Amino acid sequence: MNYQYLKVRTKDRVGWIEYNRSPINTFNWEMLHEVPAALETLLKDPKVRVIVFASAIEKYFSTGAEIRVFDRISMKGMEKWISTCHTFVSQIRQARKPLLAAIRGIAVGGGFEMVLHCDIRFAAADVRLGHPEINIAFIPSVGATQALVRLLGRPRALRFLYEGNLVSAEEALTLGLVDLICSPERIHEEVQAYANSLAQKPAGALAAIRRTITEGGAISFDEGLKIEFESAMKLAGTKDFSEGISAFLEKREPTWA
Repeated sequence: MNYQYLKVRTKDRVGWIEYNRSPINTFNWEMLHEVPAALETLLKDPKVRVIVFASAIEKYFSTGAEIRVFDRISMKGMEKWISTCHTFVSQIRQARKPLLAAIRGIAVGGGFEMVLHCDIRFAAADVRLGHPEINIAFIPSVGATQALVRLLGRPRALRFLYEGNLVSAEEALTLGLVDLICSPERIHEEVQAYANSLAQKPAGALAAIRRTITEGGAISFDEGLKIEFESAMKLAGTKDFSEGISAFLEKREPTWA
């Protein structure tokens, strides 16, 4: 598939979705539809084991929605925009492959929201991150209100959105908005290396871990245990589980399906 505003590539079983809408990676309607389509393509590709969200524009990861999209937008149009964003959030959260983020430059608003739902976020040391929606009398609408309260806790999430300030990589790491800081020059290389290490692990177990943590963390403990039980039982019947047991007993490296 050809994309107007994305660069989609695969390297060593790692799929990359790179935002590429000059000059600052703002989302219009077309880009908003392209990203879920690209993600679905990579999720369906059996050769892709890990997926990374990144930017092809060095100084901007994404500045979120193009404000002109909202100028005189109808309520029906806004409903369509937010519903499309929420469908994408569900697609990310239900994905059965590890999702990583490689964040360079400025990442604000909806562009930053999307990666809050990824598993591990790598940030370049010079990034600036934030949610300034309060300054246009709006709120984040790509699931950030729900992601932030889970990542930061209620008091810090409220303060972060109330103030609408941008934070540095170090501040974001302290808050829990990102997980690792890399040099701007090496971030894609380091994310690729980490993704390669995940791609060598059994795909079924990775999917089960992602499901039990992502879905289980949003429901009651007892309901989460049901997902854990179901996932463990499903894995117990796989060839990879048998291979893992055999390899352990025979003191050799396993060969995964």
